[in-house]
Amino acid sequence: MPELPEVETVRRGLEPVLVGNAFACVEQRRPDLRFPLPERFGERLKGRTIEGLDRRAKYLLARLDDGEVLIMHLGMTGRFAIDKANGTKSAPGDFVHGQSPAVEFGFPKHEHIVFHMGDGSAVRYSDVRRFGIMDLAPAAGLNDHALFKGLGIEPLGGDLTPDWLARKLKGKTTPIKAALLDQRLIAGLGNIYVCEALHRAGLSPTRRAGSLATKSGRPTEKTATLVRSITSVLRDAIRAGGSSLRDYRHTDGRLGRFQHRFRTYGRNGEHCKTPACDGTIGRIAQGGRSTFYCPICQK
Repeated sequence: MPELPEVETVRRGLEPVLVGNAFACVEQRRPDLRFPLPERFGERLKGRTIEGLDRRAKYLLARLDDGEVLIMHLGMTGRFAIDKANGTKSAPGDFVHGQSPAVEFGFPKHEHIVFHMGDGSAVRYSDVRRFGIMDLAPAAGLNDHALFKGLGIEPLGGDLTPDWLARKLKGKTTPIKAALLDQRLIAGLGNIYVCEALHRAGLSPTRRAGSLATKSGRPTEKTATLVRSITSVLRDAIRAGGSSLRDYRHTDGRLGRFQHRFRTYGRNGEHCKTPACDGTIGRIAQGGRSTFYCPICQK
């Protein structure tokens, strides 16, 4: 599933095409994705101008001129393809698991929604497994929407500080990796980048989360290191265009490059990249997910 850097890459790829443009019409080729699409979905979008395209956690938010927001989530296999008005094509965030080339009824079998834009461009949404989401909701009170209610802070929004994290982790007995993956704490962090951030910070994924706070709830030196590691790994991944796992590509079709910088993820049995460390990357299961870490330099 795309994580925060991949979704941000998709957002940046779609933004020049969508923002300031209007929906001329919407082709809706099925009534649902993971959930039923909103009633009168195409009718409600037709003629609306997109005033902004934001990201919240792993969701894309297209803010419309009538006060509604088009909410989009890629799920496991969702992707967007762009037919620009000048005839060129691109795929902003082609993060897929074996997209089928099959054609059905004259269009690609898994291409479910096409946004035809006022300038002649088209944005096509495909989703093999149909775990993606599209919804329409009023911008006012969006934080109370079922998809966003209870979501934690954005890790790149300035709210993630050592003091804040220490207060939230105080007394927690869960492993630090499980705490960081809790979307109620920090929204948008996923398995890949938590593994990478913990390695940069020299912290074992099995370490008790509460150990990163003093008895009074103050941050430790490791808390500050972890905050820096989370923000740096996310920013590095965004600059690299995300990670190319199973065909992930960014706007101009080039593969994201961050997978070449992985220190732990998917490197089970390989030498640790920490200077002067003789460790070997290991793999354990935590919460049904693979965790990759160095048992020597991560404590």
